Amino acid sequence: MRAPYIPHEFGEPVERLLRSRSGWVSAAVAASIPWPSEDVWIKYAGDDFVLRGTGNGEQRRAPSITVPGSRNEIEACLGRIYRLTSVLGWFCDGYVDVVDVLNGSHPIRFGAQTRHAHASAGVWGDRSFDCNYMPLIEDDRVRIALAFWREGERLYGVHDAYSFLSYFKVIESQYREGRDRERWFNGNIEMMTDDAARRVAQLRADGEDVGLHLWNSGRNAVAHASFGRGIIDPDIPADRTRISADLVLMRELAKRYIAVELGVPTSQSLHSLRNRLAPWEQFIDPVALAQLKEGNTPDEALLGLDERRLGLALWPDAPVEGLSNMAMYVDAVHEGCVRILVVNERMTIKFVFVLDFRHGRVHAQLDDSSLTINPRHSPIEQDVRDFYYMLHSVVANAVVELRVVGCDPVDCEVVIPVNIIPRNPEEAVEEAVEAFRRQLGAQGAGAPEQG
Repeated sequence: MRAPYIPHEFGEPVERLLRSRSGWVSAAVAASIPWPSEDVWIKYAGDDFVLRGTGNGEQRRAPSITVPGSRNEIEACLGRIYRLTSVLGWFCDGYVDVVDVLNGSHPIRFGAQTRHAHASAGVWGDRSFDCNYMPLIEDDRVRIALAFWREGERLYGVHDAYSFLSYFKVIESQYREGRDRERWFNGNIEMMTDDAARRVAQLRADGEDVGLHLWNSGRNAVAHASFGRGIIDPDIPADRTRISADLVLMRELAKRYIAVELGVPTSQSLHSLRNRLAPWEQFIDPVALAQLKEGNTPDEALLGLDERRLGLALWPDAPVEGLSNMAMYVDAVHEGCVRILVVNERMTIKFVFVLDFRHGRVHAQLDDSSLTINPRHSPIEQDVRDFYYMLHSVVANAVVELRVVGCDPVDCEVVIPVNIIPRNPEEAVEEAVEAFRRQLGAQGAGAPEQG
């Protein structure tokens, strides 16, 4: 399943987008995932979505999603929003569900008092909301399964019977024949763990066929209400207790179906599986690439990385100006790993990264990165600012992206400092600049070099 890079824009670019046209459709949402505190614009599946921030303090707003669309496009726009909320909730391990819709010439915000609209899991800080690499849902079977999952999650803890039915529909919607569905249930009940496994054991101890029990005493009992047939009677405590006990099992079965059978990743599972180096594999000789992935050491000449231009950025921003036109050079190759040096045009800034092709990871080697002096140039004040801003931002857990024109960014693993208290990058930069100025003064170097 494709999970492409999703650009995130904050601040002024979002304001420009919202001023760029007349005609918007906005949907207030209830969300169990953390919601952005500030507006964020994402482009997903070719469409523009603005997740409207909840704000802070006195200006707090209901979470909502705004898309471009005129009055006669409301239904199409709402369909796109529903599809986004389904995958966004699954990807972020929760739910996002539409509760109100408005259309107008300008994008409309919803007040904090909007009925049922809320972000129950809190909010992200400024510029920290991230749904990058969210999978594209291109199959109707997957889309409908996620839609039923969204409904099941929204009702979980609110109405157990209808939550159960929605989870059952996740699986039921995928099969034409009941025998095939039954076969899947029987083959996957054994895969349950924790509370779901304990419910399986309890049902078997009571002499129940688990799959048949979920169909008759669960799905059918909720879906049907014919007099005299087995139903979930809302006035009978034992019925409510039984469906609540079965709910945890049904939820885990639905979750397993989406994750395993349909192959839809969550942000957590994708983090462990995604090959960060995939955008650069096109540069490398196929035989050399296969050797790297096997943990071998191919010839450096086959890697196609030397002198390739790239920019260093801190997600979600564009490359730092002074680090926007750097060159990479292969420094060493060993057992599936490639150590590269990334240097600026004047060769006064050097960053070191290790490309681990066996595991699809990139690691920044901060201890080996430095400001450097060469026969033609010495660092200038702007070099100091750019280098230390990048360095201290990484130590403070910012995500570094290596951006080659025409490719998706390649992101580095987050650095986890050991025995270090991360500093405010802006303060650390000013301190480094001041030290640089004092050093120039002590050396009697006069004005800093300008080029």
